[in-house]
Amino acid sequence: QAELVESGGGAVEPGGSLRLSCTASGSMFGRFAVGWYRQAPGKQRELVADISLDGLSTNYVDSVKGRFTIWRDHGQNTAYLYMNNLKPDDTAVYYCNTKPTYLSWGQGTQVIVSA
Repeated sequence: QAELVESGGGAVEPGGSLRLSCTASGSMFGRFAVGWYRQAPGKQRELVADISLDGLSTNYVDSVKGRFTIWRDHGQNTAYLYMNNLKPDDTAVYYCNTKPTYLSWGQGTQVIVSA
């Protein structure tokens, strides 16, 4: 079973930026579209961005459009999420997975946006 390892989270002030990384072991990650998901305290996990297998098509939830950018590196079996102009509502634990979700969830990376 593939392992997903997310990193890059942290605490930033509103308006700040972070770049998240997700590295996968195994071959499954490179066979599917990939998504970044987040789960805020007391809320359901939601998909915030996804990228197609070939990397040419991306989608974003309305709340992050224009602020987040997803991309992937097949050679490194890694997906990235650049988050700009962060807002307090972006506070959550961020996870990556295939889309649909076929792999076990990793530990996620915590993002806290607060003044």
